Amino acid sequence: MGANYRASQRAKSTAVFINKFKIVEEEWDETLYFIEILIELKKEDEIILKSIHSEGSEILAIIVKSIRTARTNAHTS
Repeated sequence: MGANYRASQRAKSTAVFINKFKIVEEEWDETLYFIEILIELKKEDEIILKSIHSEGSEILAIIVKSIRTARTNAHTS
């Protein structure tokens, strides 16, 4: 995720930015999936894992909103 996020910040065009951010979105969603598995397997750590998952979900929402904003701005420019 981090490498693709960094690459998105250096994108030469809006299309490249969106493409890199879509990869970040997919990878972030995969990470949340693995956290969900950990929640099921590590009941003793459920509280902290759910907190991490919640924060991760908020970040994913920001990523999705950023992609939508970039697309909207690309169409209005």
